[in-house]
Amino acid sequence: MRLLSRIFRSVLWIARRKLAALLPRVPRWVFAFFLLPKEPWYICFAKGMKRIPTLEDIVERKILFMPPNLLAHLLVELSGTCIGVLVWGVKEEEAPIPMAVLYRQSLERTQGSSGLLVRLLAICRAYGLMLAHERLRYARGFALSFAKNHGIGLVRVEDGFLRSLDLGVHGALPLSLVVDHTGIYYDARNPSDLENLLNSSWEVEDPERAKAALSAIVTHSLSKYNHANEAPKLPESTKQRILLIDQTKGDMSIHLGLASAETFQAMLTDALTRYPNAEIFIKVHPDVLGGKKEGHFDRQNLPNGVTLLACDCAPLSLLAQMDVVYTVTSQMGFEALFLGKEVHTFGMPFYAGWGLTQDHIQNPRRIRSRTLLDLFWAAYAHYTRYCLSVGERAQIESCIKLLVLQRRIDKENAGYHACLGFSRWKEIHAKAFLQGTHSEVAFFTDPSQALSQAKAHRGNLVVWASKLPADLPDLAEEAQVPLLRMEDGFVRSVGLGSNFNQPGSLVLDSTGIYYDPKSQSQLERILLEERTAEELEIAKHLRSNLVAKGISKYNVSGALDLPILPKDRPILLVPGQVEDDASVRLGGEGIFSNQALLEHVRKSNPSCYILYKEHPDVVSGNRAGAVPKKALAALADGVVRTSPIEMVLPLCNEVHTLTSLTGFEALLRGIPVVTYGGPFYAGWGLTRDRLSFPRREKRLTLDALVAGVLVVYPRYYDWTMRMAVDCRLFVDCLAKARSKR
Repeated sequence: MRLLSRIFRSVLWIARRKLAALLPRVPRWVFAFFLLPKEPWYICFAKGMKRIPTLEDIVERKILFMPPNLLAHLLVELSGTCIGVLVWGVKEEEAPIPMAVLYRQSLERTQGSSGLLVRLLAICRAYGLMLAHERLRYARGFALSFAKNHGIGLVRVEDGFLRSLDLGVHGALPLSLVVDHTGIYYDARNPSDLENLLNSSWEVEDPERAKAALSAIVTHSLSKYNHANEAPKLPESTKQRILLIDQTKGDMSIHLGLASAETFQAMLTDALTRYPNAEIFIKVHPDVLGGKKEGHFDRQNLPNGVTLLACDCAPLSLLAQMDVVYTVTSQMGFEALFLGKEVHTFGMPFYAGWGLTQDHIQNPRRIRSRTLLDLFWAAYAHYTRYCLSVGERAQIESCIKLLVLQRRIDKENAGYHACLGFSRWKEIHAKAFLQGTHSEVAFFTDPSQALSQAKAHRGNLVVWASKLPADLPDLAEEAQVPLLRMEDGFVRSVGLGSNFNQPGSLVLDSTGIYYDPKSQSQLERILLEERTAEELEIAKHLRSNLVAKGISKYNVSGALDLPILPKDRPILLVPGQVEDDASVRLGGEGIFSNQALLEHVRKSNPSCYILYKEHPDVVSGNRAGAVPKKALAALADGVVRTSPIEMVLPLCNEVHTLTSLTGFEALLRGIPVVTYGGPFYAGWGLTRDRLSFPRREKRLTLDALVAGVLVVYPRYYDWTMRMAVDCRLFVDCLAKARSKR
């Protein structure tokens, strides 16, 4: 019956999703005619901006996305509370793309194919792109005239200076944006909010905080995009090294920075004249390397002594090897100032004209001299706004820490991953947690094929831990293929995994798996190591946050069904488990059923009140583990089925468990725990244990246990932002998701 129930629920879930996809979606702006916002709000005509889930949090206003038509005029007139039009940068002024360029680009996508049909398809594609581009230009022009006609502000939004791990064209959502009510920072023709701030009497409020943030960016080599590897080391030399930074042809920041294509040749001429005996390098833009765009220097006709650096690398790691940097308007010029380099500007970027650079053109509006710390803090902390998750703004320090974490995970995920033992609905989960800018994920059902492909690609073999074939570890070791076991984390989701809810945390273990006490897992090794003061501090705050917000593994809601509890007897909570779960089979040590566990607890505590909490997967009928009613009545004084575990725990004096995660959640709340099996949290001096654990000789504090279990061991993922996050950010996201549900 349980199997039939699960099949029926799965079919129902799929049918519901299909039906929702078929039904027409009513745009949000339609309802605005009936429920006009009373608080100030923005209107936006750019569809692309709608894909940024944190945009409303960044601008701190409700946003109504509408098509550019007459209805928008009517809505704004009826409302009277629209205060601005959101646009992206200054793209509304870009020129139309020539049909010939679009045709050539379309033809390149055919990968060298020829023939009349191919050329006709290229023409059709180019024509479609031209029409789409014209529609975008119309929407941008409409926004300008709309703001002017209604006398409301034009608010420009653009990517921040610490944007994301990967490129935006690859789908990476921005962690930071700038919001400008005057202009935009890279348009030197007009003032901007940043320029006005630097021209004012403003001073850095907390210099030590600003210095720490700048030092962290330099230490971790962070930039706007952070997917690239460190730059290769250049050969030792006694000569000065001069770096010229190329940019792509047609880059709007060049024109808006009061420069042109000829400026790049003038920049090269000046460098050759000023430094005749130096080594001169030209940094090629990554888009030029990929053949997507053109640069300003002809690599075939470069003067002697000039070397092209054709590598996509972390900017600060390359700048650190240079003595002097030449740029037109690139952000790399500003980052060179972080390292104390001499910087020559031939355009007018936002950091020029303040006395920090050697400027070859002037901007009469920039009337003050500023220190590097002033310029950095104004641009990165005041002008830029950070939002790492939906619903909450963040500070620059949080963004720096998150980018460092994402770069570490991206580096660990690099390479080929052959995945085995994943059901279809779990494949998307594995891809999310294994994705990276230099990674490839493939799925297999045959162990030998997965192993051979992992060996051929010099990659990893990733197996869902409970589906691991018994002989595969030995075969992988013989083939010298790293084997990683994947499993759900300890704070997973809002809702049960058996109900197809996406996991927010998973673990990847290279030595064993945490629920198998017979062999040492990576978690056990982590717990045997010393934790840093920072990790212990994070664990302390995380523990209090979990308890305060009532966060558990699944965070399921349910009707309260608590029995009347006695006040004159100790109350022992016995959490039920799924009996065919791997943690019971491998860690039960002679106790393999909920009934057997209850018998042991009753025998050891005949006078106590035993409260039995059924596992949510058993209550839902998805998994095995139900105790016969007659036996349950004889062994337990009270039974809880639907009450959330976080509401039951505070009512109990002790928790007696086999291997349930409820024991760990009880420790977080300061409740004594007795273990009858081999859970990962037993044997460290924090629980009373039926078994002994010779490998776990170290005595841990609760914060040290939490740091290893929740901070270091798992990985966390935000499905809304589609990116890796840290434990604190994930818990906040989980609490918000649970409150919405």
